[in-house]
Amino acid sequence: MARNPVALWSRLGAALVLSLAALAAGCGRREPATESALRSQTLLLGNGAEPEDLDPQVVTAYTDQNILLALFEGLTAVDEKTSQAVPAAAESWESSPDGLSWTFHLRAGLRWSNGEKLTADDFIQSWQRILTPAFAAEYANLLYPIKNAEAFNQGTLLDPSALGLSAPDVRTLRIELARPTPYFPILVALPPLFPVNPRVLEHFGGLTKRSTAWTRPGNLIGNGPFTLGEWIPNARVVVAKSPNYWNADAVTLRQIVFFPVENPDTEERDFRAGQEHVTWSLPLAKVATYRRDAPDRLRVDPFLQTFFLRFNVKRPPFDDPRVRRALSLAINRDQIAERVLSGGYPPAHSFTPPDCGGYTAKARVDLDVAEARRLLAAAGHPGGQGFPRFEVQVRNDDVQPAVLEAIQAMWSKELGIHATIATLEQKTWIENQQNLAYAVSTAGWAGDFLDPVTFLDLFVSGGGNNWTGWADPSYDRMIRQAAATVDPAARLAVFQGAEDYLLAQGPVAPLYFGAHAYLIAPQVKGWIPALLGYHRYAFVRLEK
Repeated sequence: MARNPVALWSRLGAALVLSLAALAAGCGRREPATESALRSQTLLLGNGAEPEDLDPQVVTAYTDQNILLALFEGLTAVDEKTSQAVPAAAESWESSPDGLSWTFHLRAGLRWSNGEKLTADDFIQSWQRILTPAFAAEYANLLYPIKNAEAFNQGTLLDPSALGLSAPDVRTLRIELARPTPYFPILVALPPLFPVNPRVLEHFGGLTKRSTAWTRPGNLIGNGPFTLGEWIPNARVVVAKSPNYWNADAVTLRQIVFFPVENPDTEERDFRAGQEHVTWSLPLAKVATYRRDAPDRLRVDPFLQTFFLRFNVKRPPFDDPRVRRALSLAINRDQIAERVLSGGYPPAHSFTPPDCGGYTAKARVDLDVAEARRLLAAAGHPGGQGFPRFEVQVRNDDVQPAVLEAIQAMWSKELGIHATIATLEQKTWIENQQNLAYAVSTAGWAGDFLDPVTFLDLFVSGGGNNWTGWADPSYDRMIRQAAATVDPAARLAVFQGAEDYLLAQGPVAPLYFGAHAYLIAPQVKGWIPALLGYHRYAFVRLEK
């Protein structure tokens, strides 16, 4: 019989909660929480924001997916060093010579955290769920390479058995593709394609219902190295080591506590007070100080990410591509990177980061004030005349408001237009983008794998993460052409044309590329820099 994860937390974690509470209350001089956590092998981890959900096929925020990496596991996992796929729930896999058929072999003895056997059919039912039109999953398009997946997701094919998914036996999953997809092994490592337990979901209202109680402590059944022990909103999420994980003997950590602290300054103070082992971020203003005084605690890792502006093209005047292009051309990205971001983030003159799977965009967006003024005048607003005051929504971190203040000044000086800034919590900021409840918004996208498609596929018409309202048949045609192109060089050439078109039409304006600056305690071992941001907690440990 499986051990109760809630009971496990109550026994192992009570002392930690007491020590954290006492420290926060300032009750005398006490041992830092990180020291007592070292003895109990409890990793104290900053996570940046309160989770929206813990359903792998519902969440879209990277901070939410960060917790899912502890609770679930895909067929493969992302290796931190290489960003390539490595065995996880599947011990091996192979493809046919034409690249249209993939076979994954599950490990023997795989179990869910409640002790149930995990089978290949569980993966099939999970993927049918994310593709079901009524479920409206934002990441359903990840599975479009599978035969008939796109037609089923769009409702033109009604029979789920027509999908290219089959299970010859409980440990074999066979996938038939509509087109060769050489990156398919890394695709199945991503959180939206994690398996969910069909029987548990049925018990809590059905496979295609969102926001049910199955993701709450005591109900959530996963297949990862940890189980959900506690979730106190806006305080912490606690996960405990799962005795039913296939590689449980190699897992050193007994618990992980995720803290949803959105303010980087608060996190930095918590780190100095010994309340976190690893922070989510670090205020830019303090990077130089740590680099000088405590370099062993500072990490600045490369991160495959682009920060950009979204324009709601359904709202005038942003329905005019000349306006969007003018606003983008009036931004001095190099100045922002140097003066506002202190050199911590490279300026983004393209949407796709450089050297992304052998692809570097040729199209660029550079500062061109004269052209920006010409375009704005052609759109009927010479010198900004008649241009309505508008709001830009930003996340409440220490970076985005400062960046937008600089852009706000540039637009006012160079174009004569005026913007206000609204600072929002992450949850509201994301929801507004999803619902097109904004005029202009900051945004960020972390690449799922090393290939330009993970960035450029965002903006296809009706795409689950295309929160701009933009739909362009010409762009869709180029993305489809790239998907159907087998020759690697020719495929990347098609993407070059697609990115050039995207930047010219301007539903988004790239600003700067990602980097991950954070603090880490010396006791944390096995925390390897990860370009894609995915860490395998099964290999993280705490040592004196």
